[in-house]
Amino acid sequence: MWGSSARRWGCTVDLYGAGTISVGTALLLYQYMSLVEEPIDQLTQQLQDLQKAGASLMRVGEVLSLRSELPSGARVLPSGPLELRFDDVSFAYEPGLADETANDTARVLSSLDFTVQAGRTVGLLGRTGSGKSSLTRLISRLCDPTFGVVRLGGVSTVDADLHSLCSRVAVVTQDVQLFKASVRDNLTFFGHDMTDVQVRAALAEVGLLEWADSLPEGLDTPLPAGSLSAGEAQLLAFARVMLRDPGLIILDEPSSRLDPASEARLSAAMTRLLSGRTAIVIAHRLGTVARADDILVLGDGKVLEFGPREVLAAAPGSRYAQLLKAGQHGEVDAVLA
Repeated sequence: MWGSSARRWGCTVDLYGAGTISVGTALLLYQYMSLVEEPIDQLTQQLQDLQKAGASLMRVGEVLSLRSELPSGARVLPSGPLELRFDDVSFAYEPGLADETANDTARVLSSLDFTVQAGRTVGLLGRTGSGKSSLTRLISRLCDPTFGVVRLGGVSTVDADLHSLCSRVAVVTQDVQLFKASVRDNLTFFGHDMTDVQVRAALAEVGLLEWADSLPEGLDTPLPAGSLSAGEAQLLAFARVMLRDPGLIILDEPSSRLDPASEARLSAAMTRLLSGRTAIVIAHRLGTVARADDILVLGDGKVLEFGPREVLAAAPGSRYAQLLKAGQHGEVDAVLA
């Protein structure tokens, strides 16, 4: 009512100093004003909470009302590792740049034409802005190509059933999203189609089973925010992929923020994860692609180089060999800049 306890007390002291009221009356006035102000403050706080809740409900409603502009096809992707093929693919985020006469510099990706054989791992290199992330978005069909066709297992992503595509293509990013829920729910995304035997097997594959068994409630233990280290979170993301058993995996430099000990542990889990699957590994460090079968170098949205890693490494004139020579211990973006 008076703004603060200091102001209330100051007013009563002034009245007492002027001889208008006694000490007892001053204390009584202060107490009365406190009793009046407290419910007003509570009402103000509740009104603010109500306004925040209303804004949140509007935002949730907007999210739930979103509908994808990418229609689902009807074809189911084949089982096993998926062959990936880009047939003269170009892409622009702005519809106005989709015209065939548009300059190549206006497109994010331009005339990509390559094939990744099923079961092979490709190291994707390129400086910042070269189109690496856009390429992976086309594979997982977050976007459709402006021109050309992206094929997975011989099926165009446009013709593929979206549920089938989502179950057969997995993406592991640097930032792992964890829910304030149990270990089981974090692994199964709140699904009920996975048994505890399958969940424990996936945890064992990535080396987290001992950690899970040490938790107070096992798989039912809630995961508080910030309870996992960066390495443990990445391993948990790998376990999620193991449960779904996709045919193609996209890894966005999963070890970039880890210490050497955690990186070694993650490397062993990555070897098991990539076994028998097609993989695209976005690399910001050259050491990350040491396990790759092929190397794909992007620059300004175009394929600058593509081929077997060992062949490119042995060819003195190749871009990959130059990268190895110039920056084996440096950042890929810095070397390519």
